[in-house]
Amino acid sequence: MADTSDFRNGLVLQWNNDLWQIVEFMHVKPGKGGAFVRSKLKNIRTGKVVDETWRAGAPVETARVERRTYQFLYEDEMGLHFMNTDTYDQIMVPRDVVPGRPYLKEGGTIDLLVHAETEKVLNSEISPSVELVVTQTDPGMKGNTATGATKPATVESGATVQVPLFINEGDVIRVNTGDGSYITRVSAA
Repeated sequence: MADTSDFRNGLVLQWNNDLWQIVEFMHVKPGKGGAFVRSKLKNIRTGKVVDETWRAGAPVETARVERRTYQFLYEDEMGLHFMNTDTYDQIMVPRDVVPGRPYLKEGGTIDLLVHAETEKVLNSEISPSVELVVTQTDPGMKGNTATGATKPATVESGATVQVPLFINEGDVIRVNTGDGSYITRVSAA
């Protein structure tokens, strides 16, 4: 069992029946009274951030969370299926654990946060941007780029992205996975 003297940024605690990661902390020794530790904790599952104060030397329960790289294989009615790129073990993950699913194509990689003791997948982190091929969109009109107008385009992962009028089927585009917005054209068909 650890205590508050073991605090460091990134440490994961088992607290209030959930897993919390220390975002920042500060040891405080006031002129009067006992020392304490102020901390900012982020819930690993929900992303909620809270402030918490601990008495100096208070015992805390730590948890080991590992970031592992997985390759996306396929999706079916049970969930998303991934393969560990180091051990080649396959796992199934519920859809709600992977919020960036619309921009994840088969064969793409993703980082999964796994509770080391229980092997339960807690959260996922997809790269901030991905490159996808446009599979369906209306043809672009020459000279229609000055207005800044957009049109819907379906990409290889199945997601729909608003793109400029000059984008055509077969073009490779970069998409922001956070909000699903078009960033740039990587290459033309």
